[in-house]
Amino acid sequence: MLYRILKKVLFQLEPEKAHRLAVSFFTFSLRIPILSKLIRSNYRKESPQLKREYFGLKFNNPIGLAAGFDKDGKYYETMSALGFGFIEIGTVTPVAQQGNPKPRLFRLPKDESLINRMGFNNDGVDAMVERLKNRKNNDIIIGGNIGKNKQTPNDQAIQDYLICFEKLFDYVDYFVVNVSSPNTPGLRDLQDKKPLTEILQTLQLNNQKKGNPKPIFLKIAPDLTDSQLDDIVEIIESTKIAGVIATNTTIDRHGLKTQEEIVSNIGNGGLSGKSIQEKSTDIIRKLHNKSKGNLFIIGVGGINSPDEARKKLNAGASLVQVYSGLIYEGPSLVKNIKKALSNQI
Repeated sequence: MLYRILKKVLFQLEPEKAHRLAVSFFTFSLRIPILSKLIRSNYRKESPQLKREYFGLKFNNPIGLAAGFDKDGKYYETMSALGFGFIEIGTVTPVAQQGNPKPRLFRLPKDESLINRMGFNNDGVDAMVERLKNRKNNDIIIGGNIGKNKQTPNDQAIQDYLICFEKLFDYVDYFVVNVSSPNTPGLRDLQDKKPLTEILQTLQLNNQKKGNPKPIFLKIAPDLTDSQLDDIVEIIESTKIAGVIATNTTIDRHGLKTQEEIVSNIGNGGLSGKSIQEKSTDIIRKLHNKSKGNLFIIGVGGINSPDEARKKLNAGASLVQVYSGLIYEGPSLVKNIKKALSNQI
């Protein structure tokens, strides 16, 4: 009820400003002892039935916060109070960059969706490392989502991924290779078989040289063809990385309820939220079937209810992530999903 009121206020503001204001307000609330205790007792209730262990990592529950919400590792302590099983930060690049010109984040309320063309705006990997060095709660599973700088040519992209990997290695629990954002020119070309195999092989080679190798996941677009999905399964099997995150945002605008003129005026960007529910779940199901159930999948895309989380798990995902659904449904979304899954078990 409280979030419904707050949402009306926030939705009057420019989306990026609303994001900063909402997180700042929540952070401030957690600094007040009585409110902090109330919030944590309400949202961080865990059921033993929801515990998971994969790749040596112990998850209190299978619900994570997707990358993009906390691009720089500023909010993971705050957001952990909502009871997430894991939190993914980034996408981070070797060097700080401003991203694309504003406005670059747009709401589609009729579709309960977002369009963004942020362009990997972030403070750079060194700033993220400094924040993670001050990590207070080591019980939070943190994933590092890594990308390349806009000015880095694709034939040199591997160096950007390696820089982020090496600098973050001691401070995150798993890695995600992002080659699927539609908002960095040419980035999705790295999903082609040859460059993608090279990037993942190189990262995995360096990973295996460590005394404690970390799980590496590949985040893919929902716009891949069946033959491209076949390649993805083959590449993951050959490089022996941990698995895939399906999916990133889509460039498809089919079936939106929002007026075509409004969508056209917004322009380019990746669509997320309720509009990509079926698309992302279909990709998860195809990957699960193509791999004969052997591919580890983290499902993301349009989860705005316990039922949608369950659909992705039933399609073949072992873990799920939310982001846009949190904007439209509020912080109770995580609690409601956990409660529903606990009752189901």
